[in-house]
Amino acid sequence: MVFKKLKQALGVGGPSVETILHNPNTTPGGTITGEVNLLGGDHVSDIISVNLALKSRVEVESGDNEYHTDLEYSKVRLTGAFQLQPGMRHSLPFQFHVPWEAPLTHMYGQPLRGTTVGVSTELEVARALDPGDLDPIAVHPLPAQERILAAFANLGFRFRNADCEKGRIWGVHQELPFYQEIEFYPAPQYASGIKQLEVTFVSYPTSMEVVLELDKRGVFTEGHDSFARFTVDYASAQNTNWEQQLEGFLQQAARRRGFF
Repeated sequence: MVFKKLKQALGVGGPSVETILHNPNTTPGGTITGEVNLLGGDHVSDIISVNLALKSRVEVESGDNEYHTDLEYSKVRLTGAFQLQPGMRHSLPFQFHVPWEAPLTHMYGQPLRGTTVGVSTELEVARALDPGDLDPIAVHPLPAQERILAAFANLGFRFRNADCEKGRIWGVHQELPFYQEIEFYPAPQYASGIKQLEVTFVSYPTSMEVVLELDKRGVFTEGHDSFARFTVDYASAQNTNWEQQLEGFLQQAARRRGFF
């Protein structure tokens, strides 16, 4: 990665910045390490602060309209005010904690289409702020998430898409202002009654909530109605027959709503 000249707002001959990630691969609750390197420009720069922010592409509903934005949901300050002399190099090492509720960007070892997570380097100079580019990171599933996703695949569900939506899930404790929905085409045994299955993980340090939403075939519904929800304890997740458990949750939810 090379030094990137900052936007014109910082002035001609201003400082340059590069962000180096030691390893862009992580998991919810993990840590990203690296360093931010500054290079002084043609004149003295009064640096006010250097910050790192974690951002994801999120869908926002506003009235009858929908739009997407890179939503910031975690931030760390690397340094306060100092003067960067012309041509001077200044390095700032960092450790960035990834929130437990961070959305996944990979599944089954492949990129998860529809979800992006990245680190933005914000350099604030007197009278100007440059948000910098977004350096993508790869958020892989926790072992418990991976096991449940594998169980869905074993049952015949096929990945369709994933997105992040701003909002709250009723009855679920959330730290972040949005949640991720991983969408699947129905398994053959459910195809007559279900158009789509949406899976949401809300993770914590020792457990996670799993929310399942079943879309009924042929019926248009609005909102985020949780048809099934259960808690997964990480310590016992690998010893559970999730194929059997998930079938039980799905059949119970489908019968309760009259899907079949």
